[in-house]
Amino acid sequence: MSVSLILTCLWFIIANVGAILPSNRGHRPLAFGLIATGIPILGYVCLQHGPWVALLVMAGGASVLRWPLRILFLRVKRMFTRLS
Repeated sequence: MSVSLILTCLWFIIANVGAILPSNRGHRPLAFGLIATGIPILGYVCLQHGPWVALLVMAGGASVLRWPLRILFLRVKRMFTRLS
């Protein structure tokens, strides 16, 4: 197994363990950390294995980070509705 896929597996383990643990502040700091580390890992996967494997990894990451993505989508949608 390549280094990029090992890092991806570690990222998923950290994401799942972090989601299980209780948090008083919510999981927002964890989500920001996962996004900040996940983007370079995704680029590394794309570099080593190509775009199709990177798309699979990105789909898995999007399933883990679905609330931050939903909030981002709503903010972008609201921004474009104000402009029109």
